[in-house]
Amino acid sequence: MGMSVPQGSGRKGGVAPSMNVTPLVDVVLVLLIIFMVVTPLLAKQFWLNLPKKDDAAKLSPPPDDATRPVVLTVDERGVIRINQAEVQRGELKERLARIFAARSDDVLYFDAEDEAAYAVAVEAMDAARMGGAKTIAVLTEKTGR
Repeated sequence: MGMSVPQGSGRKGGVAPSMNVTPLVDVVLVLLIIFMVVTPLLAKQFWLNLPKKDDAAKLSPPPDDATRPVVLTVDERGVIRINQAEVQRGELKERLARIFAARSDDVLYFDAEDEAAYAVAVEAMDAARMGGAKTIAVLTEKTGR
């Protein structure tokens, strides 16, 4: 806060305060620039569509083995399986690419056990997306194993 001493009429020896807002404006502009730079970095989204309870009654029975859905599972030990067949992480993308090349739909059903490592599950979903899966449906109920 700056001070100025009045010249001329007024109280003798009185000091009149005046506010200097320049430092305040400088701080606000720096914060504005920081938020403008950081905001686009926070705009990453991952849309997830879960089935509603009402839709569960309308589901049709699963298709026969010839057009069986592709199910990618990850267990608590980090083992990745495609339709119960164990697959190494390095060959997951190529194997899924071959599977989706032979199919008309690009839907993958993903199931991870509760104790599975998050990093392994996300890595498997990324490999599935790079392998050609256009839609990844997350299974919400336990399947019969």
